[in-house]
Amino acid sequence: MIERIITKPDPYEPYLLSQGIKFGNLVFISGQAGSGVDGQIVEGGFMAQGEQAFANLRRALEAGGSSLAEVIKVTIFVTDMGHFNEVVELRRTFFSAPYPADTIAEIKALYDPAAMIEIEAIAAVKQAEEQ
Repeated sequence: MIERIITKPDPYEPYLLSQGIKFGNLVFISGQAGSGVDGQIVEGGFMAQGEQAFANLRRALEAGGSSLAEVIKVTIFVTDMGHFNEVVELRRTFFSAPYPADTIAEIKALYDPAAMIEIEAIAAVKQAEEQ
């Protein structure tokens, strides 16, 4: 059964998107950018946006019964591959071994011209005996 994952506030609602979808023992999290609860891209450059994007990812995963530790596959979109080493640093900060499968892609633009990074993920749902 498909279950919608919702966080409050839900920045995706106006766009007819789901923050994420829970299906069986998996959660599929929509792209998380470096925006604060006000919906605005945080200031401070790439690392500040990356840290906020991971915080948003964590929040959405937890709303779906998962966590960063259960991420199986992550896709990271950046607008400048010159930030590759910073992406590796973010991965080192927010993930641990065994690291999730990963795709990093440079794209022309994200939904907001100020956005430099967006992260989507697939994760396992923690079972009651694992929590």
